[in-house]
Amino acid sequence: MYRNVLEENIPKGLSKEDSTIAAENFIHSWAKDIVLYNVAAKNLYDRDNIDRLVEAYRKSLLIYQYEEQLVNEKLTNEIDEQALSDYYNQNKDKLKLDRPLVKGLFLKVPVTAPQLDEIRMWYKSATSVSLEKLEKYSVNNDMIFNYFMDKWIDFNDAIDNFPKEQLDKEHLKIQKGTLERQNDNFCYFLNITDFLLSGDNAPYEYAKPTIQEILINQRKIEFLKKTEEDLYQRAIDKGEIQFYNE
Repeated sequence: MYRNVLEENIPKGLSKEDSTIAAENFIHSWAKDIVLYNVAAKNLYDRDNIDRLVEAYRKSLLIYQYEEQLVNEKLTNEIDEQALSDYYNQNKDKLKLDRPLVKGLFLKVPVTAPQLDEIRMWYKSATSVSLEKLEKYSVNNDMIFNYFMDKWIDFNDAIDNFPKEQLDKEHLKIQKGTLERQNDNFCYFLNITDFLLSGDNAPYEYAKPTIQEILINQRKIEFLKKTEEDLYQRAIDKGEIQFYNE
């Protein structure tokens, strides 16, 4: 083994002692592989089968790499909005949620912050005027303001903003409404304005990335199938493939 090979396989930033241990472990593993390989090469009876498997793997790898090259050169990952929307409308009953989603807003405010009573009113009403006041307040004060009334998020992500000791099973039930908790340092406010449960149809915006992935994969499969058929037909036309009847 060359020194540069060893250096490439030792993690950077280790202490001298740890580097020595890592080097010894790598050398030990490498040496065992070499010994086992040499013994196997001398004593394995069915070498022809190994050669066939290696050649089959090599062929599959070459085809895979070439197909990936073709896809990268000829296809884009852009799917127009109409195609995404059409797929959703045709398949929305099949696009089910595997987790509950919510819309709303979350606040984390220091207990020493001014205007706590006003904040309580603003986050509960969630009117455009109240939201504007909360936004201005968050800019001028040490407050976390997470607004998601215009998009769906995982319910667990919304609840994770609360200290775990502040919640019990009752608070893990998904429903519209407000939730407020306080500890020695902060007040936590959550207002859920809408929700969807596991098993409900996924909303379009939430399902959109999945639909895009499906359509890209379909396009890739169709492209490779057509390419394979075109190459096959071209080979026949050029006489590179011939059939004989005995």
